[in-house]
Amino acid sequence: MNKLTLLMAVFALAACQEEEAKAPPPPMDLNQQALSFFCQMNVLEHGGPKGQVHLQGYPAPLFFAQVRDLVAYMKSPERDAEITAVYVSDMGKALSWQDPGESNWILAENAQFIVGADVAGGMGAPEIVPFGDADSAAPFLSKYGGTLLPFTEIPDAAALSPVDLSQPLETPS
Repeated sequence: MNKLTLLMAVFALAACQEEEAKAPPPPMDLNQQALSFFCQMNVLEHGGPKGQVHLQGYPAPLFFAQVRDLVAYMKSPERDAEITAVYVSDMGKALSWQDPGESNWILAENAQFIVGADVAGGMGAPEIVPFGDADSAAPFLSKYGGTLLPFTEIPDAAALSPVDLSQPLETPS
């Protein structure tokens, strides 16, 4: 084997190992120990879509009882560690709003989000609702309104603006 071939093989092997190292950690199923990052309430006790953020060096993800809260966390400049994965509930696979599922996670970067629908999330604030694709989001979008956007295009105001909890929002069935 000549030096060039050997060198190419070494680079190819290194590239494969680097790709493996960058694979996101798998999502963690919801359970009774999953507490919402901001309020420390049990995530399972609240309806609507959920989220989880995995941080480098942390044994468990940060859970969020509302996707709106997860988006607010992501838009915050302060973090404890590097983010290795962000998952959200795929509401296209949810049994219902009250039961979004313990394990139907999708990487946030692969999801489509309905922003601006008049629906309340698990903590009562307007929710940002994730779906695996535009087709599964269409019935919800038709019924509750809003705009379908990728994760990277969710406006800051959708997660960071003040909320008037005296204005009633619908809780989807």
